[in-house]
Formats: sequence, C-alpha cells, structure tokens
Amino acid sequence: MTTCAIVSFRLGLNDGVSVVAETWVRALAELGFDVVTVAGEGPVDRTVAGLALDAGAAPPIGEVELALADADLVVVENLLTIPMNLPASRVVAEVLRGRPALLHHHDPAWQRERYARLTELPPTDPAWRHVTINELTRAELAARGIEATTVYNAFDVDEAPGDRDATRLLLDVAPDELLVVHPVRAIARKGVPTAIALCEALGATYWLSGPAEEDYAPELERLLAGARCRVIRRALPARADLYAAADAVAFPSTWEGFGNPLIEAAIHRRPVAVDAYPVIAELVALGFRWCDAHRPSELAGYLTAPDQDLLEHNRDLAKRHFSFGVMTGRLRALLDEAGWCP
Repeated sequence: MTTCAIVSFRLGLNDGVSVVAETWVRALAELGFDVVTVAGEGPVDRTVAGLALDAGAAPPIGEVELALADADLVVVENLLTIPMNLPASRVVAEVLRGRPALLHHHDPAWQRERYARLTELPPTDPAWRHVTINELTRAELAARGIEATTVYNAFDVDEAPGDRDATRLLLDVAPDELLVVHPVRAIARKGVPTAIALCEALGATYWLSGPAEEDYAPELERLLAGARCRVIRRALPARADLYAAADAVAFPSTWEGFGNPLIEAAIHRRPVAVDAYPVIAELVALGFRWCDAHRPSELAGYLTAPDQDLLEHNRDLAKRHFSFGVMTGRLRALLDEAGWCP
C-alpha cells in the first residue's frame, strides 16, 4: 500500500484548513493511498507537539523525520504557506527536500497584513508540486516564480438537511425569531461589526458559531457588549443543523482564501449577505448571487419575499463546481501527471 501523510499545524478540528484537509483524506483514500495524519494539535494519527501553533520551540528534526518516514507522498496543509509557526515550517521543509510532496496553499503570508513582510514562505523544490485553493493565489505564486495548480475545495453537495426545530430549541430560539448565523472564527477580517450591524438593522438575533482567535477576544467582547440585538455564541457539531436553524447567513469577511460557508449555505438553500473580498469574484464569475451585507434592505427584501429560484440556482452551481467527485478528479489528474498515484 502506498502511504500518504497529511501534515499541518492542526488537523481534525473546525478551522477551515482542517475541514478541507478532511476532504483530501477521503479523496486520497479513494485514489488508493493509505492516509495518515500528522499535526501538533487535534485528533490525528501522529502528534508532533512542535508543529502546533502555540509550540514554544521548533520540533526536533528527528521527530518529524520519524513521523514522515514511511510516507511515499507528503501533503502539507498550509504549514509551508503561512508563518504561524516559522520554526516548524523550516524543519518540515528541510525534512521534505528531494521527497515527493504536495504543498497545499490556503492563505500565503502576503495575504495577511500581520505577515506581509515575511517572504520566507512558501519554499519550493524540484521534487514538489504546489496546489492553491483559488486562482488569485495561483497567479500570485506565478508572479513569484512558483508554478501551481488550482484545486477548488470540495463539499458534500448532497448533505441531508439538519433538524431546524431541535436546533432552535437547543439554542432557545423561538419559532418566529429571526436568526442570522455568522459561521466563522472571530478574528478581525471576518467582519464581526458588519454582521452585528446587519442583525441590528433586521431586528434579528446574531449567532456567532466560532471562537475568538488571534488576540481578537477583547475586541469581540467589546463589540458584543454593545450590540443592540440578541447575541448567541455557541458551536454546533453538525454543520447541517447550523444552516437548518438559521434563516440567513452573514459572511461579511474582508478577506478569505475561499469562503466555505458560501458554498455550504448554497447547498442548504440559505440566503447570504456578503462583503466583496477579492476571491469572491471567482465565485461571482461562476454565477453565484448573494445580498450585500452593507445594504440590509437587500436581505430584508429577500426574507419578506423569499426567492426560491435564486436558492435553487446557487445550489445547482455548488453541485456542478464543488462536488467531491469534481475535486477528486482534479487531484487525480495532478497526481497522475507527477507520477504519484498508486
């Protein structure tokens, strides 16, 4: 059996990289690999503590070598893309020199203001291949002399609906209460103030489903304390239940590497209010249609007179472009070209 190791800072959790990596685990298994997961944090097959985001020191090179020793192919999920633990990135890059590796880039350093001056990542090597989750990043890598292939994220486009009534009961939300979910981790670029203002204008309850990260907790507490609407902060294990319970989705991010909630909301037939972050142009070009988060009247109009044709339109586009089968086919073509398929 050909072994593929997937390595990152963290895996198996609710962050975007973990969610996407889980679809790659499934795809690689279908392509004939025996897949093992390696990370500093999360429910993984092999834990290397020094890879974690909050690790105090670089992982010993021997520990990383041992964790990846039996891998015929290594997929690196964002760990060689963004310098959130640069000592760990340096060790992993050294271990992988000359070995078959696929570097899966979600959000490189120059796309984050806090890391914009760091140019060390991503590294490259003749033995490696690079994959991006959007065309914007692929073009930016090309401008830096790194050839990459875009493989869009995959989704369960036939996921069964969640339980609306039971979930709203769990959240203590009344049957006639307007509920807008903001399905993100709370960090500066996710547009929490805009989402709150949207809910205030609609007379809706604001539901933030993710935790605060990247030192955003004090600012989040200030914003929520001043909100003139009901606020719910609660995570749910089942994504389908989250969308079933909500009447609409707020997604006013100023930057996203992709924007998984947009496709998830389309699958579950929920309207979305968005901001015009750069990568969303690629989705608009495919034909998706959403409301403007800075114009609450647009979403209010939809909620007053729901457009079922628009919801079906977005759902059909999600099934056409972002199914698991489409993603697996693109990944297979890339691995075949490199000679890495079992």
